[in-house]
Amino acid sequence: MRSTDYYLPAAALTIAFAAKLPSLRHNWRDPLVRCVCFLVFTAAICFFFAAPPTITAVNRITGVPNFSGPLVYVIMGSFSCACLVLVVNWRGGPEDRVRRSSRTWLALYAVVITALPVLFALGDAPEERLRDLDTYYATTPYIREMIITYLGAHLVSAVVTTSMCLRWARAVTGWLRAGLIVLVAGFGLNLAFAVTKLSAVVARWTGRDWDHLSTTVAPPIVALGGFVVTCGFLLPLVGPRLGALAGGWTTYLRLGRLWKLLNSTRGGTDTAFHSAIPWWADADMRLTVRETGIHDALLRLHPRLDDGVRRRALDAAPAA
Repeated sequence: MRSTDYYLPAAALTIAFAAKLPSLRHNWRDPLVRCVCFLVFTAAICFFFAAPPTITAVNRITGVPNFSGPLVYVIMGSFSCACLVLVVNWRGGPEDRVRRSSRTWLALYAVVITALPVLFALGDAPEERLRDLDTYYATTPYIREMIITYLGAHLVSAVVTTSMCLRWARAVTGWLRAGLIVLVAGFGLNLAFAVTKLSAVVARWTGRDWDHLSTTVAPPIVALGGFVVTCGFLLPLVGPRLGALAGGWTTYLRLGRLWKLLNSTRGGTDTAFHSAIPWWADADMRLTVRETGIHDALLRLHPRLDDGVRRRALDAAPAA
């Protein structure tokens, strides 16, 4: 993968995280909001620190060969934990059960995240490997255990979250179901990443060379998976707003012909139709102004309207 394949998703997710910061500031006590923000944040920094130029820079700054390895693994473990906790809180249920499940996953992944740097410190990985750390040190004591620990944690998260989202998607509709379907696809990619990596590592144990699975196949899978998962979590939050925005613009445009017709009855001089609207005005403001002008014009025309004609036209419209 090219460096831009890491940095572009990192930049996009950073923008998404910045967009969510106001919500975090106003609803910081809401565990769902905190989980969403943390997930987007970990996804962004995971892409950033997994890029080969960043790996090289971190190793050089710290003076420790392969220091980026456990660092990226810790971030990936945090992302996996955030996915689990977010799905638990998102699905809801009895408050005690949600809190207990969240704390259980947090405790388990805290152990994993703590174990990763400890195992790295106990092992010996003197030769810097930018792309094939997993397979190169697949048989090295302690480093081997570190690799299996992070892949196992990633695998467990992918399996559990996929199962939860599949069951939940059958019981809901609308934007929530769409988000869950996207999540299933994203978690499926995460599962494929873990299986691909594990296959390459196990192949090393048996004397085979399947390193291309780890260095060529797995990176684009996990990159796409992380991005899809983040989009899946954001879709039910952003989707209704996008739907409302599209509906507002659609209504505004559909009222255009009536607006022009009523405006022509005053020779185009009615100031109600020419209210100053700033260019940055959203659909709601424009729609409100247009509807207000239409209602004002209809009130002025009311003395000249025939209610019998209106009823006949209304009866004929559904039939047509």
